[in-house]
Amino acid sequence: MRNIAAMMKKAGEMQEKIANLEAVGTAGGGLVTIILNGKGAIKAVTIDDSVVNPEEREILEDLILAAHNDAKAKVELAIANKTQEMMAGLPIPPGFNLPF
Repeated sequence: MRNIAAMMKKAGEMQEKIANLEAVGTAGGGLVTIILNGKGAIKAVTIDDSVVNPEEREILEDLILAAHNDAKAKVELAIANKTQEMMAGLPIPPGFNLPF
């Protein structure tokens, strides 16, 4: 029973760390930057003035999308690493996925 309690405590700690996690994604050599939280929500977008040209709107939209995808991939990698780190040593059956 202690193992289950320890696992639940670790899961709660991990959820809190994930919520506080941030990742910065960039595109266009730093012309567009996006900050995501641990749940993948955009917290901030920064766009260099040099790319704000009405005639190149589609390029800007693509850069924002690329920066978002970059930051989201970093968040997912960080979550996977934290999960593995926190669950090390716990008796978790192979293939068992936690609900987050």
